[in-house]
Amino acid sequence: MALNDSIRYHKGALFIDALAVESIVSETATPVYIYSLGRVLENYRRLAAAFAPLNAKLHYSVKANGNLGIVSALINAGAGFDCVSGGEILRALTAGAAAADIVFAGVGKTEAEIAYALRQGVGWLNVENPGELQHIQAAAEASGREAVQVALRFNPQVAAKTEPAIATGHGAAKFGMTAAFVQRLLARQAAFPRVKIAGIHLHIGSQLGDIAATRSAIKKALELIRPHPHIKTINIGGGFPVAYQPGEKLPSLRGFARALEPLLRGYRVLLEPGRCIVADAGILVATVLYVKEQAERLFYIVDASMTELLRPALYGAYHEIVPLRQTEARRARAQVVGPVCESTDVLARERLLPRLQAGDRIAILTAGAYGMAMASNYNARPRPAEILVRGNRWWLGRRREAWADLLQYEEPLGMKKTLSGPELC
Repeated sequence: MALNDSIRYHKGALFIDALAVESIVSETATPVYIYSLGRVLENYRRLAAAFAPLNAKLHYSVKANGNLGIVSALINAGAGFDCVSGGEILRALTAGAAAADIVFAGVGKTEAEIAYALRQGVGWLNVENPGELQHIQAAAEASGREAVQVALRFNPQVAAKTEPAIATGHGAAKFGMTAAFVQRLLARQAAFPRVKIAGIHLHIGSQLGDIAATRSAIKKALELIRPHPHIKTINIGGGFPVAYQPGEKLPSLRGFARALEPLLRGYRVLLEPGRCIVADAGILVATVLYVKEQAERLFYIVDASMTELLRPALYGAYHEIVPLRQTEARRARAQVVGPVCESTDVLARERLLPRLQAGDRIAILTAGAYGMAMASNYNARPRPAEILVRGNRWWLGRRREAWADLLQYEEPLGMKKTLSGPELC
């Protein structure tokens, strides 16, 4: 099973840290996300230790999970932050991050976002388009910034061995710039006197199990910047894998780092991990609403859906599913589906699970990354609560949305009245 030291069975009950999951959800209802802060910090420290010989600075990728409690805990652990929007910058700053410890990335930064980042004093901008340098130069002049530190995102045209939907370094990807574009910008540095091109950035994808592809990309980047000795920072992104399926083998983080050490000596190294820090620290708990058997298929219809966890519908991602209490009930192949009116609202297909009944609860594992971060209000569904656990304590990290929250920014045409209804929280 895809369980770990923090999320495990104890005397037949599923625990997160020192608390039975059932004891938490009996007070919070479902669906609900629950995160182990202890596991988050353990993962962060393991990654930091693996790359310590490179003196790498870790910038947590906020897009993986921007819960303010998680971000705050990582600030206290010494992390910097990788943000891909103005909203993520605001989130990191609100949690207490120093602006200088933020890297602003993203393939489509708006002029307003760039101006906001500079006003806040963000430490780095990863540039993905030639036109960005013009916007950064203009924003620097307007804000009085003398030298804005940037890294050029290089697309090395390396096909990583990963799920195609999360590969970012191949030639057909929208991310980064080819060698020809990067060379052109480096030749025109004098045209942007308030922009300091101090780094090269690359990110070839997520769930990278192939160290060779990363080495190849770094070698290409080093060759590209060789004529520019003032570029001393290499940002190699994130992409470190996690195990979603039982028995899945992963390359060791220390082995990954050791393979890169000979290439990166003499350079300042930045990393932007997200998934490998939070994924296996979180679960999504759901309740079985109905059991349906038809057309020789067994369906468990649960109260979580693609609006809570999009990854299975988006690109067929696998998440292990377990009951909150171990049982000797015979197992059967089942489809775990949500209530959303889409045929793709399937959380698991043909999964061998114990026979469940209406009212039983399940945990969807390894859901701490790109779960709540990608949640939506489709079908006018309120987003779930988020719970943080540390040892034998838990607290509300984000309250469950109510129906009324879905209407707060809207008003019926020509009407001025407040609609009332039941609060589902």
